[in-house]
Amino acid sequence: MNQYFSIINKRTLFTLIISLVVPYFSYKLGIVYNIDLTLISIAIIFPLVFAIRGAFRRREKALEHLSRFRGSILTLQHCFATNSKLADDKKTEIHNTLAAISENLLNHLKNSIITIQEIDASINKIEQFVHDNEEAISGGFRLKIFGFMRSLHEGVENLEAIHIHRTPISLKAYCKIFIYIFPLIYTPTIINKIGFENPEWITYFVVIVSEFILISLYNIQDQMEYPFDNDGLDDIKLDNFKLDR
Repeated sequence: MNQYFSIINKRTLFTLIISLVVPYFSYKLGIVYNIDLTLISIAIIFPLVFAIRGAFRRREKALEHLSRFRGSILTLQHCFATNSKLADDKKTEIHNTLAAISENLLNHLKNSIITIQEIDASINKIEQFVHDNEEAISGGFRLKIFGFMRSLHEGVENLEAIHIHRTPISLKAYCKIFIYIFPLIYTPTIINKIGFENPEWITYFVVIVSEFILISLYNIQDQMEYPFDNDGLDDIKLDNFKLDR
């Protein structure tokens, strides 16, 4: 049942209150008019759908970069593990370094406990390890490692970009404002179409359902926009991208 209540929050309660208050005063004050709601629908639905599509693309890009990151770090692990010139304790050392990079990045994305500077420092330990063990790591092998590190850096930088930058804040604010004022415009028109002779609960029902749909779509977009914090049903399962999973 939690999946059905995950999109309900304080914003939902606020819109519910608006959807009850506005029809009450519209009936009490006799506020009725008839306008074309097409422009209002475009003003809300179009930017809301645009924001949802943008959040979904962010999630797909995050999955792509996480896969590239894990593929690169796993390849580095295999490169060092299959080097017969490296001692076992050195292999264990570099494995722990790679595991720490993986753990630090995922914790950074999930809750920002680890800073990006700490992640950069942990990645630099790979280069330092290569320089400290030049006798066991040949020049050609070293070039391959740095090539894989390039993919590792690209994955980290792209994930950090997604972590910092969100969908346009102004667009989200615009959608939220119009969702909140929608009953003010929508309710008198619904009353006009239904008529005063019909039960008032029909108006309340239509307004509440319409507002619930709009704010639920907004909440879905808000949860999907940042796919790392396990706040929504569609968030990325970061533990699946650990080096040692």
